[in-house]
Amino acid sequence: MKERFGLITLKGQPVTLVGNSVQEGDLAPDFQVVDNDLKPFNFSAMKDKVVIITSVSSLDTPVCDLEARRFNQEAGQLGEDVQILVVSMDLPFAQKRWCAAAGVSNVLTLSDHKDASFGTQYGVLIKELRLLARVVFVLDRQKNIRYMELVKEVGQEPNYDLALDAAKKLL
Repeated sequence: MKERFGLITLKGQPVTLVGNSVQEGDLAPDFQVVDNDLKPFNFSAMKDKVVIITSVSSLDTPVCDLEARRFNQEAGQLGEDVQILVVSMDLPFAQKRWCAAAGVSNVLTLSDHKDASFGTQYGVLIKELRLLARVVFVLDRQKNIRYMELVKEVGQEPNYDLALDAAKKLL
């Protein structure tokens, strides 16, 4: 398992990312997580869509809450050919509660709490906290990574416009 120290910070302090290192142009790795109903979700089952995957540390934090709400709002305008996945280490129960309270229904929230499959396959698992770094990936219909942003400070929002523009160009 590869470790990379200091690529990102949490409250200004460098942290260690664990897992495979992926980059633009790579084929997106498969991963297995759990949906809000405790059912397994295998990324390999997704077919023929442009996919935005955003990972957040916890939906119960202000920035992650804002990010998931923003992508939910944008998903409603992108149409059926785009699927947005929001992955966190939150338990599925917490994700389901958060979605209901926030009125979020256009994105699919997924939990990586069990195996950290997404975190390690994409190299975004924060070793010190067992949480996910803030990253946005945009994948084409063949699951190639066409855009990615690893947000340098966990407490900051991603560049929504760049991610959304990348997705729109793939439609």
